[in-house]
Amino acid sequence: MPKPKYHVIVCTTTRPPGNPRGSCGEKGSKELVPAFFAEMEKRELFGQILVTESSCLGPCPIGATVVVYPDGTWYKGVKPADVAEIMEEHISNGRPVKRLAIPEEMWG
Repeated sequence: MPKPKYHVIVCTTTRPPGNPRGSCGEKGSKELVPAFFAEMEKRELFGQILVTESSCLGPCPIGATVVVYPDGTWYKGVKPADVAEIMEEHISNGRPVKRLAIPEEMWG
């Protein structure tokens, strides 16, 4: 089996209600994993992409957070409706989705 071209990591951490940091899980990230799998199936990309759930990736207030490697592109506020665009633009065409990408300057 060939090595996957992309690794998509989805934070699915859910903190208790009222936590000041919030969490990706409470922002709908658990719906992202099946959405990525559905798009993989639709596009016949199994084996070319690895999708993994993750615990906290850090930028909780701007989640749901998704990271795409090997590019190291971090996405913020991802919703299930955004998954098709990420798959089309980033995975299929190699162009990160700028409107969802966390700006480099945010990392300091």
